[in-house]
Amino acid sequence: MSHNIHFNQSTAKHSFFSVQQKAWHGLGQILEDHPTSSEAIVHAGLDYKVEKMPLYTGADALRIDMAGNAADNGLIKVPHYFASVRTDNGAPLGVVGKDYQIVQNKDAFTFFDSIAQSEGIRYETAGALGAGERIFITAKMPGEIRVGKDDLIERYIFLTNSHDGSGSITAAFTPVRIFCQNTLNAAMNSKTSVVRIRHTSGAQQRLAQAHSIMGLASRSSEQSEVIFNRWAKVRISDPELKKLIAMAMAPNQEVLGNLKDGSVELLSSQFLNTVEDVYEYALSSPSQNLETTAGTVFGAYNAVTGYYQNVRSFKTAEDKVKSLYLGGTAQIRGQSAFNLCEHFATGALSLN
Repeated sequence: MSHNIHFNQSTAKHSFFSVQQKAWHGLGQILEDHPTSSEAIVHAGLDYKVEKMPLYTGADALRIDMAGNAADNGLIKVPHYFASVRTDNGAPLGVVGKDYQIVQNKDAFTFFDSIAQSEGIRYETAGALGAGERIFITAKMPGEIRVGKDDLIERYIFLTNSHDGSGSITAAFTPVRIFCQNTLNAAMNSKTSVVRIRHTSGAQQRLAQAHSIMGLASRSSEQSEVIFNRWAKVRISDPELKKLIAMAMAPNQEVLGNLKDGSVELLSSQFLNTVEDVYEYALSSPSQNLETTAGTVFGAYNAVTGYYQNVRSFKTAEDKVKSLYLGGTAQIRGQSAFNLCEHFATGALSLN
């Protein structure tokens, strides 16, 4: 099985670490104590630099040259575009424009250290995906969201940076339900749930960025606790649950329209089987049998998100990270489930 957690040939280590627990698929380094961001970057194998290099093309080849003199070999320099390249092993990570500003791994995260100690923030995981074109780190915030008496949700901030031109540095509040390690990272409202971080060397700017992330996380945490506790008190019948799951899992408007019309015969067997799998998870998983989730709207939301976290198979660890955290299918379906649950709980949606 290909995990797609980057394996560094020179150090013979996977570019991943976690604190006091087995890393994904048993890969990576396990630490006893929470590191600073600079320590986390070393343990996760993220201590490499990235530079823009000239990009060349020829009749049969497209390549980069770290010395910048490949034109002598009959290749033509591509104007206005460069390759982003790891300087430790020469691996190309992507093609970027002339105005693209590279943000080194250490600069993407050290801004957070300015408030980490005072706010009680602890780095828990970090890693590199693919060849190192995407890196991420999860930072745990103190305190928990409590749903009912003892259904606890830990509060995390997920930070990511890319070197292939696909996105800026971003940070998002990511609650994780302890009982089943279920990620519940839907946007609470129409306002942005992500902070996009400007690359700046100024200490005051870094501090302001860090505080803006903490502000986002605190607001999102408070909103989540109110919403989840309200949902835990709203009952949903099994037929309503199954219909909500089907609507949340609908891949497009055509499928959603067929569901609303009751045209089951027009739905694919693959889609119907997936809905059955989510429904079965909703009824049979131990995490779904708590007072807060059994027969409740909060349980309906956890059914969809928990399916992707705990049931759905992914080809690689990278695929799972992208699906759950980087705008992939799991995150999209989770957002749909969140919106449907809120509409049902407030009486704006009827599933009869």
